Amino acid sequence: MSFLLITVTGLHLIALVILFIATLDKTWWVNNDQKGDLWYKCFYENHTDAWTCESATDNEWLHAIQALMILAVLFCTVSLVLFLCQLYALKQGGLFYATGIFQIFASLAVLTGVVIYTVHVAEIQKNPNGHFGHCFYLAWVAFPLTMVSGIMYIHLRKLE
Repeated sequence: MSFLLITVTGLHLIALVILFIATLDKTWWVNNDQKGDLWYKCFYENHTDAWTCESATDNEWLHAIQALMILAVLFCTVSLVLFLCQLYALKQGGLFYATGIFQIFASLAVLTGVVIYTVHVAEIQKNPNGHFGHCFYLAWVAFPLTMVSGIMYIHLRKLE
């Protein structure tokens, strides 16, 4: 039982770290001289050999993705706090329903945000000559991790 608790907690922490990185790092869209994320667009200037960053555009789709990724991080964090509280307060034999539900909400928020970004990337980045960056892929990795941990929490019982 303790191995299962450690595994679920470790999976949860890994998913939370991946969500933080995917939300805050600067490579959702990469081009030769441009990087774009949810918050900034950065351009490489050859004459100064430096990156210049400006705030992302006022695109409604981008704002929706920002909100969904922040919600995913918040749901995942609340889920971890609930798990720790339930670990000590839950009676023997109880299930971690609230923890699992919040984790599944985080998973669905990530999925929705990434799908919106995939569909509307041409409108958001306005540069079709690029490719998705590592944060985009990390968000896709965070989706199944949070979903699996949420399902594991729902089936997990407190034994002792």
